[in-house]
Amino acid sequence: MFFNIIDKYIFKELFKLFIISTGALTTILYLDKFLFMAEMIVNRGVSLMEMVMMMAYISPAFLALTIPMGVLLASVVTFNQFSGNNEWIAMKACNWSFLQLMKPVACFAVMAYFLANIIMFWALPWGNQSYKVLIYDIIKNRANVDIKPDVFNKDFKNLILLVKGRSQDSTLQGVFIADTSHVESPQIITSNEGVIYSNPETLKIQLKLTDGTIHELSKDRGNYQTLNFDRYDITLSLPETEKLEKKALVGNRELSLEKIKERIQDLKKKGLPTSGAEVEISKKFSLPFTCLLFAFFGAPLGVKSSRSGKSGSFGLTVLVILLYYIALIMTQNLGRIGEIHAYTSVWIPNFILLILVIYSSYKMQKEKPFQALDKITDLFITLYELSRGIFKKSAKPKIPLKKTTAKPASLDVIAELRKESTTKK
Repeated sequence: MFFNIIDKYIFKELFKLFIISTGALTTILYLDKFLFMAEMIVNRGVSLMEMVMMMAYISPAFLALTIPMGVLLASVVTFNQFSGNNEWIAMKACNWSFLQLMKPVACFAVMAYFLANIIMFWALPWGNQSYKVLIYDIIKNRANVDIKPDVFNKDFKNLILLVKGRSQDSTLQGVFIADTSHVESPQIITSNEGVIYSNPETLKIQLKLTDGTIHELSKDRGNYQTLNFDRYDITLSLPETEKLEKKALVGNRELSLEKIKERIQDLKKKGLPTSGAEVEISKKFSLPFTCLLFAFFGAPLGVKSSRSGKSGSFGLTVLVILLYYIALIMTQNLGRIGEIHAYTSVWIPNFILLILVIYSSYKMQKEKPFQALDKITDLFITLYELSRGIFKKSAKPKIPLKKTTAKPASLDVIAELRKESTTKK
């Protein structure tokens, strides 16, 4: 069989911790949105279902970051648990090498890699487009519902709208508009009728006015002119539209690969730099590849940080994630401004991480001590324990409990396999 009992056990632990850690990290990123959601429901008239759909559409942007983090956290905590419960020693006692035990880790890493690719190349563009359509529908419905006769409407940006009446087909009658988009030359627009219609291609709401007059005051306030029109179109913009996009969307990663390539071609035609778009293309491939590196790098970290317990392994994981993403942000910014090659800029942290993976895997396979990583790990664990001791509150005296020794379930499985291997010999 391709997977034996121990392989299934390791894969099961990795998968379980990956689901828990990815869900927890994604929830943490959502905490920033809860106040925003409450404000939109209470003050903006957005329904709860619309907010749920909105958060679902932006979740791929969060998963693109939390999936690699979840892979590293699952790998570190799993092997930290194995080492802390002496399961790692039992596995080594059965003559299994480090690379043999990495077989389920490799399958887990490939699974996470393909999942991250689906998020980056399919889910992000889908979520972005669906989000824009949802916002477009909200604006369109609000524009039709909120306009009431003989009530000044200030929902639209730089526009004050007043209508005398509305027909059954939603045609506005006796339209009065104060346009302050140009402060130096404000306009007053009057029209007999107006119709709000939507443009699905541009995702914009427009007001079509018929048979009206534009009253405009010059900059020096010395001249006044009027302009009669048969038809005049005004683009309506709600202030919360920009707020919604800034609160929800993360950046240019939500663009599809084809749209980024089209943007590069347009920038080249205009003679503008294309390094920013090229960095985004390269990042679509580099971030999923991080899952493979984090999975293999987490195993040695988990084994070496076993003396600090689960809290120490979690702190070490946070440190690695911070260092990686700080390096990623620095290199991608240098790539965007053209200081380094755009396509290779976001791969520099992966190259460094790949060297660390090869180094740690070689040392673990040969069972040689790697002093550099041990010193770094010990230094961080010492600092972590000191900081925890400083900020730890005075604990209340605890009633001593009887110690019970429980044998992990996996040790029974390992013992049985070891007996089978000795009987066969």
